[in-house]
Amino acid sequence: MKKISLKTIWGFLLALGMPVLAMADGHEAKLDSGDTAWLLTASALVLFMTIPGLALFYAGLVRVKNVLSVLMQCFALTGVLTIVWVVIGYSLAFDTTGSMNTFVGGFSKVFASGIGVDTLSGTIPESVFLMFQMTFAIITPALMVGAFAERIKFSAMTVFMIVWSILVYAPICHMAWAEGGFFFDLGVLDFAGGTVVHINAGIAALVAALIIGKRQGYPETSMTPHNLGLSVIGAAMLWVGWFGFNAGSALAANGTATMAMLVTQVATAGAVVTWMLIEWIKNGKPSILGVITAAVAGLVAITPASGSVGPMGALAIGIASGIACYWGATCLKAKCGYDDSLDVFGVHGIGGIVGALLTGIFVAKGFGGTGLAEGVTMGGQLGKQAIGVLTTVVYSGVVSFIILKIVDATMGLRVSEEEETQGLDSSLHGEEGYNL
Repeated sequence: MKKISLKTIWGFLLALGMPVLAMADGHEAKLDSGDTAWLLTASALVLFMTIPGLALFYAGLVRVKNVLSVLMQCFALTGVLTIVWVVIGYSLAFDTTGSMNTFVGGFSKVFASGIGVDTLSGTIPESVFLMFQMTFAIITPALMVGAFAERIKFSAMTVFMIVWSILVYAPICHMAWAEGGFFFDLGVLDFAGGTVVHINAGIAALVAALIIGKRQGYPETSMTPHNLGLSVIGAAMLWVGWFGFNAGSALAANGTATMAMLVTQVATAGAVVTWMLIEWIKNGKPSILGVITAAVAGLVAITPASGSVGPMGALAIGIASGIACYWGATCLKAKCGYDDSLDVFGVHGIGGIVGALLTGIFVAKGFGGTGLAEGVTMGGQLGKQAIGVLTTVVYSGVVSFIILKIVDATMGLRVSEEEETQGLDSSLHGEEGYNL
């Protein structure tokens, strides 16, 4: 029998290994079951933030005659915006083949075109990436519900949210997270949605509150939360679900995801303790309403920074958000006199701006962050962050104003005085939250 040489054996093994080497050199996408499992879990956690988390948080904060109205708005939007996202929103946000790719995506992925069982996005199926991003597209408009609670028509709210998600959310999302987008190419750091979600929704919410106007009797009439217990449960769900929001944005089960989870917890704790101490010193008593609002403020502020900062940077961001959002939700609103019913701008708008700007500072390695990009100074990164913030504020504010004015002129935004007095539960939905 002919003797097989070592050289022959080595050549045979090398030939077997060539396809693997070719995949590595060509960076061909390969599904990772661990990453996929984590993104499936994160998608469920973020959806859990809207229903039941945000729905319960808002429901407890309104008056008893309007509890079902905000539950209905959050629940209905989850259904409506799911359809909008699959039909057109995902394509406008993440398709990179369009002629205006700097600002908005194209139409190659409308109706989820080309997305099958085997279609990958990095190491995960594109279907789970679509689903994960869908949960963001659902909760962002839903956040606005709190700004005009207790006085908007359900029909007008639905139309506004559909148009807003297409004309405002999708372009900002594309600019921040799609390859070739304006923020993406500029180097704006927005790991999980400081501009895309919180500033975007916060500014639009403020514009809506100003256009729709104050609730009857505001601020002379007492409009205290009817059931803080519901709100505490909702806030707790938001806190837990937010780990999917931030850690899931790593799009992999890796070290970035674990650090994002840690800094999310630290920043939220910093905001809670800060707000609690402010109330304790100022009013002599800390309130449960204060600490649950603070928790959301801390979660908001760490969102853009969660993939870039370390624990101590996160603590600083949490403390800063506790101070800034306390001022925004109490002092600023009282001084300016606008009726942002559940402090959407005060928490999400201001918290998002604080977090987005401070990301530019605490990303530095000297503060425990991942480090600035090569050739970029801290001042330069702050400038990039400011451009991202300012662009979002102007675009969201102007386009939201136009949409609201058109909806108001065609179908009216606000319920009648009689319907508002009666409460939206019975006047718009024919139901009551409590049978007492």
